[in-house]
Amino acid sequence: METPAKTYPRKPWLMRVGIGVFAVGVLAVLAVFVMFASGLRDLPVWLSAAAGVATPLGLALGLIALVREHRSAARRQ
Repeated sequence: METPAKTYPRKPWLMRVGIGVFAVGVLAVLAVFVMFASGLRDLPVWLSAAAGVATPLGLALGLIALVREHRSAARRQ
């Protein structure tokens, strides 16, 4: 007997963008940490800026997407 496949709703595009930006920011933070731990002192400014901006920006985009999704679901009920 076949069981129906579960279908999950797709994440909103803003959530996907937020996840991507957050992931880039976390990778930049890890790169800065590894470079600093290996003894480099003059880190690239663009890498430090990406670590400081991309991570909170991705988090903010994800939170905005969650609030928008919750409000639209509340309106449907």
